[in-house]
Amino acid sequence: MVLGASIMMHYDTYAQEEQESAEVYLEEYTDEFQENFFEALKQKGIQNYDRAVDLFLKCKQLEPNNSVVDYELAKAYMLDKKYVQAQDYAIEALLSEPTDYWYLDNLLTILDKQGSPIESIKQQIPYDNKKLQQNMAVSLFKMKKYGDASKVLDDLENSQLKSDLTRKINDSVKKDKQPEIVPIVEREVDSDDPVAQLKARMEQLIAASDFKKLLNDSQDALDSYPLQPYFYYAFGTALNNTGNPNKGIEVLESGLDYLLDDDSLRNKIYRQLSEGYSKIGNPQKANEYLNKINTGL
Repeated sequence: MVLGASIMMHYDTYAQEEQESAEVYLEEYTDEFQENFFEALKQKGIQNYDRAVDLFLKCKQLEPNNSVVDYELAKAYMLDKKYVQAQDYAIEALLSEPTDYWYLDNLLTILDKQGSPIESIKQQIPYDNKKLQQNMAVSLFKMKKYGDASKVLDDLENSQLKSDLTRKINDSVKKDKQPEIVPIVEREVDSDDPVAQLKARMEQLIAASDFKKLLNDSQDALDSYPLQPYFYYAFGTALNNTGNPNKGIEVLESGLDYLLDDDSLRNKIYRQLSEGYSKIGNPQKANEYLNKINTGL
């Protein structure tokens, strides 16, 4: 692996080695880099964005080609409402890893904050990459930009993802036009339903606290079924419990965007978000999510 390619891949690496989490995660990097990077994540978590940016910039000096540093800089600048800088670093991160969903989702979020259209950055990114286009359609659907998501899908070849996402877009548009609450009837697990089988397996792993296995299985499931909110919950839970709550929070909050009327799963995600924010030292946000469970909001 090229050292500067991306610490994002190390997110998975160190999470799989639970007993050696931080050491394995950045063992190839200098003590100075590790110290600055983890302190920056901490400062971002407690909403001290100026300090986080300063620390991430120190990491950038130490590892100029590190895409995760670019990604984290983009997020920190965005949270600090400095969208021009945020967009520059988000594009730089995506250029390093064009097929990374989270890099692209971050860039689209920054564009949305500015009210900028996708067309404004098409020439700056490898837009012809089909995986990037798939990720873009999913992200735009999550943002409820159904027309933009449909336009992206029109350029893609037929696939299960295209079919599923087109159906979900149409259902969402109909629901927006005629917002009637339809009761959802729980169905027993269908032995021929691969999604139901995966969910059942992950419930077993969570019950057994086998979070290393859950990490791998849930990430694979999320890659295959990026529209299923349960897999965001499972992946976020695994990250929370294998030493990576910052990434866990991001995944869990994304999962909320795909939920419709599953209050039980919503509360599970809220609980994991509360645990994640507690682990990064942000009790205010932790309590906020606990209160959402208690009040049902």
